[in-house]
Amino acid sequence: MKTKIVFCLLMPLVIFLTIPAIAGPYPPAAGEEGSTAVYKDDPAFVAWATGWEIEFGINAKSFLNPDEALGKAEGAANSGIVCLGAGGVITLTFANPIRDGNEWDFAVFENSFNDTFLELAYVEVSSDGQNFVRFDNNSLTPFITSQFVDPTDIDGLAGKYRAGYGTPFDLHSLNSKPEVLSGAVNLSRITHVRLVDIIGDGTFQDTSDNLIYDVVGLQDVTAGFDLDAIGVRYQAIGG
Repeated sequence: MKTKIVFCLLMPLVIFLTIPAIAGPYPPAAGEEGSTAVYKDDPAFVAWATGWEIEFGINAKSFLNPDEALGKAEGAANSGIVCLGAGGVITLTFANPIRDGNEWDFAVFENSFNDTFLELAYVEVSSDGQNFVRFDNNSLTPFITSQFVDPTDIDGLAGKYRAGYGTPFDLHSLNSKPEVLSGAVNLSRITHVRLVDIIGDGTFQDTSDNLIYDVVGLQDVTAGFDLDAIGVRYQAIGG
């Protein structure tokens, strides 16, 4: 009788553990059908960031050279990056402004060593370095984690894809934002792209007020978002 009771108690757990994870509604990891990931050698890139301003967050202890975020993405997991630290902020500038073109206009590269060990950041743009507008974003990761974020649960946040693959951003999606409608941000001449590291323990929220979790959620020491590069697809006409 005791054996049967134990068996009955364990069966639901076994069944639960063997059920495949339900994918979220957003594009999947790099290399999978439907992914929006942009490879670092994609010929669509015409320019890369040329300047920076940075405010390091807490626990930023290594990879502290912001110059590593300039130029072309290296695509390596542990080199050619700058670590923002938890809650850190970096703003990259460009020799020529970015403009709104057809589909995505620029892409942000992080350095995750696989498709699910994801560290995330908000993305904001400005045409004067003073007035910024943030891309809408969504995070459906249901609980705090230390190692697994499904990219199909993430949209509108940098860090969605592994090293070597950029997360694309389309300036057209900002057309209805108050900052754009008022003229404070000119989508035809974006001069600054700002990344704000998300502390993935639920402290931060997405556009719909969902709590955001990423792999730093259960880690005591973290370097936060690791920026490799920002690549540009469309430059303002006339420079």
